[in-house]
Amino acid sequence: MSWLILILSGSLEAVWAAALHRTFQAAGRRRIAPALLFLASVLGSMAGLALAMQSIPTGTAYAVWVGVGVMLTSTYAMLTKAERPTAARLLLLTGIAACVVGLKVVA
Repeated sequence: MSWLILILSGSLEAVWAAALHRTFQAAGRRRIAPALLFLASVLGSMAGLALAMQSIPTGTAYAVWVGVGVMLTSTYAMLTKAERPTAARLLLLTGIAACVVGLKVVA
């Protein structure tokens, strides 16, 4: 169950990163809906990480949390055309995904 919570809280990390970007996107003006989404998702993400760390070692939990967040944030950025899906970027993201899976396997 802790691993599922960790993956979900890592997913919320991607949500808050995208919401943070959208909060300040409109010519320096803050937008309220993305700001509220940012606050809710960052709280949920941190709470899930803290909960998962009760049974998963801290280093492993944090690395997986960040890895999931990086993968999903990068995927979102490529889908929305904010970043280009170059071969190098895709190869390096595949490496991050392999490391996250590896940490689960050896845990």
